[in-house]
Amino acid sequence: VQLQASGGGLVQAGGSLRLACAASGRIFISYQMGWFRQAPGKEREFVAAITWSDGRTFYADSVKGRFTISRDNAKNTVYLQMNSLEPEDTAVYYCATRTDGRIYSYDDRSVYRNWGQGTQVTVSS
Repeated sequence: VQLQASGGGLVQAGGSLRLACAASGRIFISYQMGWFRQAPGKEREFVAAITWSDGRTFYADSVKGRFTISRDNAKNTVYLQMNSLEPEDTAVYYCATRTDGRIYSYDDRSVYRNWGQGTQVTVSS
């Protein structure tokens, strides 16, 4: 599976962006998709995840109520709608697939197998 992330850019605080992650190759219903982000000098951290099978979603506390993850199975694409953006959201955002069919530890980047190239999100104050 190859992943292509897009939709990043520069936005003012309080603004919105929608990221997309298009997956090529065969996606099994047992897969899980996740978004992570990495700010300069910091470790890559979990943002959100969704299951392909039933669309169950998981969020980091820092983005709950502001970000929404969704999927379009027909297009093999996962989206991350980001509202009320804050300067602290500035980072490179990565999408990833988890292929082991499990759900626990969805915030652990080590359980994700395939990673996209990342897209830069910059929020100005």
